[in-house]
Amino acid sequence: MAASPKSTPSPAAARPPSVLRGILFMLVATAAFMSMQAGIRHMTGELHPFVVAFFRTVFALVVLAPWVLRMGSRAWKSARPRVHLFRGAINTVSMLCNFMALSITPLAQVTALSFTAPLFATLGAILFLGEKVRLRRWLAIGTGFVGTLVILRPGLAEVGTGPLLALTSAALWAMAMLIIKVQSRTDSSITITLYMALVMSPLALLCALPYWTWPDPGQLLILFGLSTLGTIGQVALAQSFREADTTVVLPFDFLKLIWATALGFTLFGEVPDLWTWIGGTVIFASTVYIAWREAKTRRDARLPTR
Repeated sequence: MAASPKSTPSPAAARPPSVLRGILFMLVATAAFMSMQAGIRHMTGELHPFVVAFFRTVFALVVLAPWVLRMGSRAWKSARPRVHLFRGAINTVSMLCNFMALSITPLAQVTALSFTAPLFATLGAILFLGEKVRLRRWLAIGTGFVGTLVILRPGLAEVGTGPLLALTSAALWAMAMLIIKVQSRTDSSITITLYMALVMSPLALLCALPYWTWPDPGQLLILFGLSTLGTIGQVALAQSFREADTTVVLPFDFLKLIWATALGFTLFGEVPDLWTWIGGTVIFASTVYIAWREAKTRRDARLPTR
């Protein structure tokens, strides 16, 4: 009898599990975002933050072009096209606040304060989506904001404009995250990122015009690189949410503080103080707990009753 040919694994079987793919996409997102943030901090020393923000968004369209051409008309199809306008406006203000904060605040401190975004997102879900939250999650939210106070230490240290801008950016980004999570159920990661760039580019230009300075060729090249990193981060983040549950991928977001510390020290000689690390860890731990509780509540709700 002739030996049966060896079965060749299908491409689908060769792919890593969805959970692993979600984690890998989150790792890519954190590395890309923090490299971009470090680059923004450098460029805002040469150009106004609003000018940097405009080129970050307009170059995103150039970076996305190959993916859009590959997908064809599918890249433009959205179940909720009007929602992209609202999210794009929110994203624009959040981005401008973040870029301003980066121009005057240490990289690690901005990153630590950005961890409050999931706390704001939970509050947004309670206030606007009618989500019910029990005592333990309320305590986690309160603990997270205590971590914010540890970083800012109001009354013991002057609370500067930079940290306040970073918190404003985090709150607005939280609203955007709620919308992205809903959009990712029906729209592709490319579609979400494409519409974001289309809406944000003209809005960022309007804000940049009063401070306009033309970048030189070297600066344009750096700005294009930053936009490439940001676009990769946006796509990877959206894909991470599609591949795995938030509770699985969210803990790896803490790597951003490690990247920020390493890049801040290497590039700018910044050494975050102990309060930034303590407060950032408290905030992050509370957000992970909230995500875990939300997932557990959803699982319990799906269990059959006897």
